[in-house]
Amino acid sequence: MKNLLLLGLVSSLALLSCSDDDTVVQTPETPNPTPVAEPVAKLVTASNTTGKISYTNLLNTSATTLSFSVDGMDNDGIFYNNDTDEIILASRTNNRIETYSGLNNAIMSGMDNLSMTHTSSNMHFTNPREIAVSGDKIIVTQDQAASNGDTNKLFVYQKSSSGYALIGDYTLDFKVWGIHMEGNDLFAIVDLTSDIVVFNNFFSMADGMIMPSKRVSIEGLVRTHGITHSIEDNVMILTDVASASDATDGGIVIISNFSSVFAATSNMGTIAMSNQKRIYGPNTALGNPVDVAYDYETNLIYVAERANGGGKVLTFDMPMMSGDIAPAFSRDEAGVASVFLHRE
Repeated sequence: MKNLLLLGLVSSLALLSCSDDDTVVQTPETPNPTPVAEPVAKLVTASNTTGKISYTNLLNTSATTLSFSVDGMDNDGIFYNNDTDEIILASRTNNRIETYSGLNNAIMSGMDNLSMTHTSSNMHFTNPREIAVSGDKIIVTQDQAASNGDTNKLFVYQKSSSGYALIGDYTLDFKVWGIHMEGNDLFAIVDLTSDIVVFNNFFSMADGMIMPSKRVSIEGLVRTHGITHSIEDNVMILTDVASASDATDGGIVIISNFSSVFAATSNMGTIAMSNQKRIYGPNTALGNPVDVAYDYETNLIYVAERANGGGKVLTFDMPMMSGDIAPAFSRDEAGVASVFLHRE
């Protein structure tokens, strides 16, 4: 009888140990699994006419683009920080950097506006055009205008929990628009030309007039504007607005193996068309492509096209060769002036 009772007890314990509730219990022999990070792909844009920014979750194929009101009507450079869920804007209305928090909460609650949490002083720059972000540092381009004495500048701010502190003030001898930070080096376009420049070890440069470490021309490009570089694919993408008054002559220039091509090009030299893939022509809908972003996972190029239809966000597949290539997707967005993609 004792043996039968013992056998029944052992059987009951065995059944309990195999229950669904106990499958999540970790033992020394089964260590905690490494959590798998969820992929993220979010596209944000800014407008210089509507006082709105837009947001698209690129991983949700059925998601629509959402728009949210911000403080000023005219905004240019835009950046999204997924870790803090913040939008950073260069406001041309208010001539300052503005931070808007709680994008995900606004999406979940169905709100149509964002709350501004931090700003820089509005006494440093006017007519901002683009921003680049590196850690807690934000770089702003100032385009020459009567309001700033026709002076082209770069301003560097450091972000903290209380706002922005100006830590760098640099004067340029060329008209600037798009910028891109890669490691310690800042790439910038030279507006009104076919040129791009790089400032090596940018954050270590002293205030005042600065000169680029290297300047090169892009053969066949008329007027550079947008710039982005993918370190994952080592590809540089530039936009060409050509004549600002012509809504048909814009284009995209793609330079693969960019680090080697750039290194092999002498200062004041030219990157030849043989090192480029080019999207130009009437089917492209490119007139004034003012900004560009690139998704290295899907090989899609996103363009803020300002001239056609009052503003469009155009999506292109990475081309195998140059050509008059139609966008894979197009959506209207009034006054779109800046586009940024966050991928992880």
